[in-house]
Amino acid sequence: MDCVVTPLKTLMGFSVHLNVQLKFYNLPNTQVNVAMGFLALLGAIFGPVAAGLAVFIGHALNDFVTYGSPWWTWVVVDGLIGVAFGLAKNRLKIENGVLGKAKLIWFNIYQIIVNFIGWVLLAPTGDIIIYHEPANKVYLQGVVTWIADSISVAIIGTILLVLYARTRTQRGSLTKER
Repeated sequence: MDCVVTPLKTLMGFSVHLNVQLKFYNLPNTQVNVAMGFLALLGAIFGPVAAGLAVFIGHALNDFVTYGSPWWTWVVVDGLIGVAFGLAKNRLKIENGVLGKAKLIWFNIYQIIVNFIGWVLLAPTGDIIIYHEPANKVYLQGVVTWIADSISVAIIGTILLVLYARTRTQRGSLTKER
Protein backbone atom coordinates (compact mmCIF):
# COMPACT_ATOMS: atom_id res chain seq x y z
CA MET A 1 0.00 0.00 0.00
CA ASP A 2 2.85 2.41 0.81
CA CYS A 3 4.18 2.02 -2.75
CA VAL A 4 0.96 3.70 -3.92
CA VAL A 5 0.56 6.23 -1.12
CA THR A 6 4.08 7.71 -1.15
CA PRO A 7 3.91 8.75 -4.83
CA LEU A 8 0.53 10.38 -4.16
CA LYS A 9 1.95 12.25 -1.17
CA THR A 10 4.91 13.32 -3.29
CA LEU A 11 2.63 14.56 -6.06
CA MET A 12 0.55 16.56 -3.58
CA GLY A 13 3.65 18.14 -2.08
CA PHE A 14 5.17 18.84 -5.47
CA SER A 15 1.98 20.60 -6.57
CA VAL A 16 1.97 22.81 -3.50
CA HIS A 17 5.70 23.55 -3.80
CA LEU A 18 5.47 24.48 -7.48
CA ASN A 19 2.36 26.62 -7.04
CA VAL A 20 3.67 28.56 -4.05
CA GLN A 21 6.71 30.05 -5.77
CA LEU A 22 5.89 33.61 -4.72
CA LYS A 23 8.82 35.80 -5.65
CA PHE A 24 9.47 38.75 -3.35
CA TYR A 25 13.09 39.69 -3.95
CA ASN A 26 15.28 38.78 -6.86
CA LEU A 27 19.00 38.35 -6.26
CA PRO A 28 20.63 37.13 -9.50
CA ASN A 29 19.43 33.56 -10.13
CA THR A 30 17.88 33.41 -6.66
CA GLN A 31 14.21 33.57 -5.76
CA VAL A 32 13.00 34.23 -2.27
CA ASN A 33 9.72 32.39 -1.85
CA VAL A 34 7.36 31.07 0.79
CA ALA A 35 7.29 27.46 -0.40
CA MET A 36 9.67 26.36 2.36
CA GLY A 37 7.01 27.14 4.94
CA PHE A 38 4.78 24.58 3.26
CA LEU A 39 7.66 22.11 3.10
CA ALA A 40 7.77 22.05 6.90
CA LEU A 41 4.15 20.89 6.99
CA LEU A 42 4.68 18.43 4.15
CA GLY A 43 7.63 16.84 5.94
CA ALA A 44 5.80 16.67 9.27
CA ILE A 45 2.80 14.94 7.70
CA PHE A 46 4.31 12.66 5.06
CA GLY A 47 7.92 12.14 6.12
CA PRO A 48 11.31 12.33 4.44
CA VAL A 49 10.72 10.47 1.16
CA ALA A 50 7.65 12.42 0.06
CA ALA A 51 9.03 15.78 1.25
CA GLY A 52 12.44 15.24 -0.32
CA LEU A 53 11.04 14.11 -3.66
CA ALA A 54 8.37 16.81 -3.77
CA VAL A 55 10.80 19.67 -3.23
CA PHE A 56 13.44 18.11 -5.50
CA ILE A 57 10.96 17.76 -8.39
CA GLY A 58 9.33 21.14 -7.69
CA HIS A 59 12.65 22.98 -7.58
CA ALA A 60 13.98 21.26 -10.71
CA LEU A 61 10.85 22.08 -12.72
CA ASN A 62 10.72 25.64 -11.40
CA ASP A 63 14.36 26.18 -12.45
CA PHE A 64 13.66 24.64 -15.85
CA VAL A 65 10.67 26.92 -16.46
CA THR A 66 12.31 30.05 -15.01
CA TYR A 67 15.92 29.70 -16.17
CA GLY A 68 15.82 27.10 -18.95
CA SER A 69 17.69 24.42 -16.99
CA PRO A 70 17.91 23.27 -13.36
CA TRP A 71 20.78 24.44 -11.17
CA TRP A 72 21.47 20.98 -9.82
CA THR A 73 23.54 21.90 -6.78
CA TRP A 74 20.63 23.87 -5.36
CA VAL A 75 18.01 21.34 -6.48
CA VAL A 76 19.86 18.54 -4.66
CA VAL A 77 20.32 20.66 -1.53
CA ASP A 78 16.61 21.55 -1.56
CA GLY A 79 15.79 17.84 -1.76
CA LEU A 80 18.11 17.11 1.17
CA ILE A 81 16.43 19.86 3.19
CA GLY A 82 13.07 18.25 2.38
CA VAL A 83 14.40 14.92 3.65
CA ALA A 84 15.70 16.61 6.83
CA PHE A 85 12.32 18.28 7.44
CA GLY A 86 10.65 14.91 6.93
CA LEU A 87 12.96 13.32 9.49
CA ALA A 88 11.45 15.69 12.07
CA LYS A 89 8.09 13.93 11.66
CA ASN A 90 8.76 11.36 14.39
CA ARG A 91 9.82 14.02 16.87
CA LEU A 92 6.97 16.44 16.12
CA LYS A 93 4.21 13.80 16.04
CA ILE A 94 1.62 16.33 14.90
CA GLU A 95 -0.79 13.52 14.04
CA ASN A 96 -1.36 13.15 17.81
CA GLY A 97 -2.95 16.61 17.91
CA VAL A 98 -0.48 18.04 20.40
CA LEU A 99 2.23 20.46 19.35
CA GLY A 100 3.56 22.38 22.32
CA LYS A 101 5.98 25.27 22.56
CA ALA A 102 8.96 23.02 23.29
CA LYS A 103 8.46 21.08 20.04
CA LEU A 104 7.99 24.29 18.06
CA ILE A 105 11.14 25.82 19.53
CA TRP A 106 13.06 22.61 18.83
CA PHE A 107 11.79 22.47 15.24
CA ASN A 108 12.68 26.09 14.54
CA ILE A 109 16.20 25.70 15.89
CA TYR A 110 16.48 22.50 13.84
CA GLN A 111 15.22 24.12 10.63
CA ILE A 112 17.54 27.11 11.02
CA ILE A 113 20.51 24.73 11.38
CA VAL A 114 19.34 22.56 8.46
CA ASN A 115 18.83 25.64 6.25
CA PHE A 116 22.26 26.99 7.27
CA ILE A 117 24.02 23.75 6.38
CA GLY A 118 22.17 23.53 3.09
CA TRP A 119 22.21 27.12 1.86
CA VAL A 120 25.33 28.62 3.42
CA LEU A 121 27.64 25.60 3.28
CA LEU A 122 26.56 22.95 0.74
CA ALA A 123 24.89 24.81 -2.15
CA PRO A 124 27.48 27.59 -2.57
CA THR A 125 30.40 25.19 -2.15
CA GLY A 126 28.84 22.93 -4.79
CA ASP A 127 28.46 25.92 -7.11
CA ILE A 128 32.14 26.77 -6.72
CA ILE A 129 33.32 23.19 -7.27
CA ILE A 130 30.92 22.15 -10.05
CA TYR A 131 30.02 25.38 -11.86
CA HIS A 132 33.16 27.43 -11.03
CA GLU A 133 31.01 30.30 -9.79
CA PRO A 134 32.57 33.27 -7.95
CA ALA A 135 32.59 32.61 -4.22
CA ASN A 136 31.37 36.06 -3.17
CA LYS A 137 28.29 35.76 -5.43
CA VAL A 138 27.21 32.26 -4.39
CA TYR A 139 27.85 32.73 -0.69
CA LEU A 140 25.78 35.94 -0.77
CA GLN A 141 23.00 34.01 -2.51
CA GLY A 142 23.32 31.28 0.11
CA VAL A 143 23.12 33.65 3.08
CA VAL A 144 20.10 35.48 1.63
CA THR A 145 18.36 32.17 0.91
CA TRP A 146 19.18 30.83 4.40
CA ILE A 147 17.70 33.90 6.09
CA ALA A 148 14.62 34.05 3.86
CA ASP A 149 13.87 30.32 4.05
CA SER A 150 14.42 30.26 7.82
CA ILE A 151 11.98 33.15 8.24
CA SER A 152 9.47 31.50 5.89
CA VAL A 153 9.58 28.25 7.85
CA ALA A 154 9.55 30.03 11.23
CA ILE A 155 6.42 32.01 10.35
CA ILE A 156 4.44 30.13 7.71
CA GLY A 157 5.69 26.67 8.64
CA THR A 158 5.00 27.15 12.34
CA ILE A 159 1.50 28.49 11.69
CA LEU A 160 0.70 25.59 9.35
CA LEU A 161 2.07 23.01 11.80
CA VAL A 162 0.02 24.43 14.67
CA LEU A 163 -3.16 24.67 12.59
CA TYR A 164 -2.76 21.15 11.24
CA ALA A 165 -2.08 19.71 14.71
CA ARG A 166 -5.31 21.32 15.93
CA THR A 167 -7.28 19.39 13.30
CA ARG A 168 -6.05 16.06 14.69
CA THR A 169 -7.86 14.31 17.51
CA GLN A 170 -5.74 14.14 20.64
CA ARG A 171 -5.05 10.66 21.92
CA GLY A 172 -7.39 9.86 24.82
CA SER A 173 -9.59 12.90 24.22
CA LEU A 174 -12.64 10.88 23.19
CA THR A 175 -14.75 9.00 25.68
CA LYS A 176 -17.38 6.38 25.03
CA GLU A 177 -20.93 7.54 25.64
CA ARG A 178 -23.12 5.42 27.86
